[in-house]
Amino acid sequence: MRKLGISIYPQYGTEKELVDYIEKASAYGFSRIFTCLMSAGGDQDVRLLKTVLKRANGRGFEVIADVSPSVFEEQKLTYKDLSYFKELGFSGLRLDLGFSGFEESIMSFNEHGLSIELNMSQGTKYLEQILSYQPNKQQLIGCHNFYPRRYTGLSREHFIKCSTQYKENGIRTAAMISSKDARFGPWPVQEGLPTLEEHRDMAIEIQAKDLFQTNLIDDVIIGNAFASEEELNRLSLLNRYLLELNVEFNEKATKTEKEIALGANHFNRGDVSAYVIRSTQSRVAYQQKDFPPHDTDLIPRGSVTIDNDGYERYKGELHIALKDMENSGNTNIVATVDKNEQFLLDQIQPWQKFKLIEK
Repeated sequence: MRKLGISIYPQYGTEKELVDYIEKASAYGFSRIFTCLMSAGGDQDVRLLKTVLKRANGRGFEVIADVSPSVFEEQKLTYKDLSYFKELGFSGLRLDLGFSGFEESIMSFNEHGLSIELNMSQGTKYLEQILSYQPNKQQLIGCHNFYPRRYTGLSREHFIKCSTQYKENGIRTAAMISSKDARFGPWPVQEGLPTLEEHRDMAIEIQAKDLFQTNLIDDVIIGNAFASEEELNRLSLLNRYLLELNVEFNEKATKTEKEIALGANHFNRGDVSAYVIRSTQSRVAYQQKDFPPHDTDLIPRGSVTIDNDGYERYKGELHIALKDMENSGNTNIVATVDKNEQFLLDQIQPWQKFKLIEK
C-alpha cells in the first residue's frame, strides 16, 4: 500500500499546533510522520515530541525519526539497544548518516520491531554493504533526502539510479515533496524541501504524481511543515496507482470525443511511437460512429487528438502528441494536457495504463 506522510519539527509549533496538524492529516488519509532528532533543540523539544507522538500513535501513524551516530553519542546510546527510541513513540529510525553496515544489520533485528530506514540518496554501495551482513530485510526501508537550498536537490538521473537499487532488492521506498505554504524544516534555510530539484516550484500534487508514476517510490512525504489544508486535500484525492492527466477540451470537441477521452482507462501501445502515445481500443469500440473534421491545424505537443473520418482505418483512435507535428487534416485536436503535467508524458511506458480527467 502506498502511503502519504507529513513532517513535524518540535522546535516549530506548540503542542496544540502539532497535534492539530496530525489530526488534520489523519482526516485526509495520511499515515506517516517524519521528524528529525538531529535538529531538535534539546530535552524540552524531545519531551514535547514524546507527548505529541502519543496522539500520532493513537491515530495509527508510522513515525520515523532522522538520526545519525552523533545522536547515539549525545544520548549515550548503543546500536544494540533501541529501547530509548521505542519509549519516545517512534516506529523506526532513519539513518541520515549510517554506520559500517554491520551495525545496521544488528539493528534490523531489534526486539522492538523498529524499522531501520536507510538514506537512499547517497549513490554508494552502502545498501550492498548492509545486505552483505545478512540483515533482517523485513525491517529495512529506505527514504531519500530532502534539500532546503535551491539547486541542491537530486537530478532525475541520480534519483532513478538510487531508487532502482532499493526496489530491485525489494525494499520499501519513500521520497520527499515540498509544500508552497509550509515554512518550517529541520534547518534554518527554507527554500522548499523536495528530493528532486525539478519539483521545487511545482504544485504539490504534481510532485507526488510524478514520484508515484516512477513506480520506484512507495511512500511520499511532505518534507516541510505546515502544509495547508488545501494541499492535504489535493494530495488525498490523488490516485496513487494510476496516472491521471488533467486535460482541457476545445470548444468544438464533440460528445463522442469527450466520451472516448474520459471513458475507460487508456493504455499506451506496446509498439511505442516517438511521436505519440497511442490508445487504440476506441477505434474498435466506436467504429460505427462518425467523426467529422474540426480543429485540424498543426498539432502541438500535449495535444489530445482523435482521428476523424479522413482516416477510415484509424478513425476514433486517441493519441497524445509527444512532439509538435503536422496535421494531414485527418486528425481532430480535441483537448490539451495541462502544461504543468506535460513532462509526465515522456515517462509513460509501453502498455502503461492512464486516465484523462477534465480540468
